[in-house]
Amino acid sequence: MTRPNILLICTDQQRFDAVGAYGNPDIATPHLDRLAGQGTVFENCYVQNPVCGPSRASLMTGRYVPSHGLHANGVDLEPHELLFSRLLADTGYDCGLVGKFHLGACQDGRSEPRLDDGFRVFRWAHDPYPGSSENAYHRWLKARFPKLHEAMVRRDGTYTWDTLPTEAHYSHWIGEETVDFLQSSREEGKPFFFVANFFDPHHGFGAPDEYLRRYDPAALPRPVTRDGELDGKPSIFTEASKASYGGVARGYVDYSEAELMEVRQAYYAMVSLVDDEVGRILDALDETGQADNTIVVFTSDHGEMLGDHQLMLKGPFMYECAVRVPLIVRWPGVAKPGDRRPELVQWIDLAPTFLQAAGVDVPERMQGESLIRLIHDDDAAGWRDWALCHYRDSGHPDDPAVHVTMLRHDRWKLVIHHGAPASARDRTGELYELSADPRELTNLWHDDAHRETRVELQEKLIDVMVAVEDRSNPRLAAW
Repeated sequence: MTRPNILLICTDQQRFDAVGAYGNPDIATPHLDRLAGQGTVFENCYVQNPVCGPSRASLMTGRYVPSHGLHANGVDLEPHELLFSRLLADTGYDCGLVGKFHLGACQDGRSEPRLDDGFRVFRWAHDPYPGSSENAYHRWLKARFPKLHEAMVRRDGTYTWDTLPTEAHYSHWIGEETVDFLQSSREEGKPFFFVANFFDPHHGFGAPDEYLRRYDPAALPRPVTRDGELDGKPSIFTEASKASYGGVARGYVDYSEAELMEVRQAYYAMVSLVDDEVGRILDALDETGQADNTIVVFTSDHGEMLGDHQLMLKGPFMYECAVRVPLIVRWPGVAKPGDRRPELVQWIDLAPTFLQAAGVDVPERMQGESLIRLIHDDDAAGWRDWALCHYRDSGHPDDPAVHVTMLRHDRWKLVIHHGAPASARDRTGELYELSADPRELTNLWHDDAHRETRVELQEKLIDVMVAVEDRSNPRLAAW
């Protein structure tokens, strides 16, 4: 049996609802919508952390944040952690990556440490901004558009790094490198695994003019909130509303209404730019005759607040727009075109899915479950009925530190904001009944009528956290 190729297309900071196929009539994503119509849409996919590094470590290891140990941005993944890409390479896959990876510290011009990742092709760039000399995007830009690159480095041009013309833009570079791999750089005779890691729709909020012009800010939906929404919620929300990212970035309250809508315009524009690049990639698969034997997965590492709930960017927030992401799987002959799955699935499920699809044994230490039976079979009996997400002061550090744990179960979402001894903050939380309040505007944590539900979910969370402890070290004897 021919083993399938695997193409993973991953964006950075894309909410689940920033795709037309997820019910958003205001965003233009025709290529992603086409992909969704040809495959399976997972409607409830949750990441394991609402910021980049810990979430991406969970993807690559198939393990929860406390197990793999990359608990915050700026932390290096330990070299002993096993990446699923290494296993694919060891069993004959030609592996490649372009764009972001973020399994280690990248601030102040650092290049994250190269791991035993199995990638033969490794065209790394943490982001489009000046920094590490290893930034492959800057080398490409300098070679392809030398005058523009020089002007950008000197900061004396018309553009910012986010608003470069489409042909020079970071997202276009990702598309170019992916198409190049599919057409000419892969090793013939081998199945491939390739990761196209887009940086957008990450902030800063900007896009080429031709994409900004596609959207009228006044016609876009306004942020989801209500007067007094932050009253009775954990204090970190009021703090972050005033200053994002532990105080290093503008907060919601500093934006005028016009600025908020321009941010939304730029965010939608970035998504549409990525969508066009996805279209070019899918066309390259067709043109090279590889589409029928290639699993294509589209997803994102976490979401973006976009002013919803009077918050910007990301952080210790477990709202749906922050931790629920798109997950689309096209697998010709296996995934039913147009199928939509409502089960609670998680980012840690992707590693075992890829390994099983490739015929590779899934290591015991991986904590996810393969999605193949959900893709292939309508019988979801026994599938886990919960999703788990950790935040361990994972973004820009707060003072005091913020530690948060989320459990999604049935129609409920429980969010624990930990107190002493984990943190000097007050022990408090959030409780939302998503079936009645899908926009998460009413926190029921302090509601006496829901106290019993809250206690039951807290007890469920304790059981879940015991269930996901890493006990993969084999027991050799009774004593």
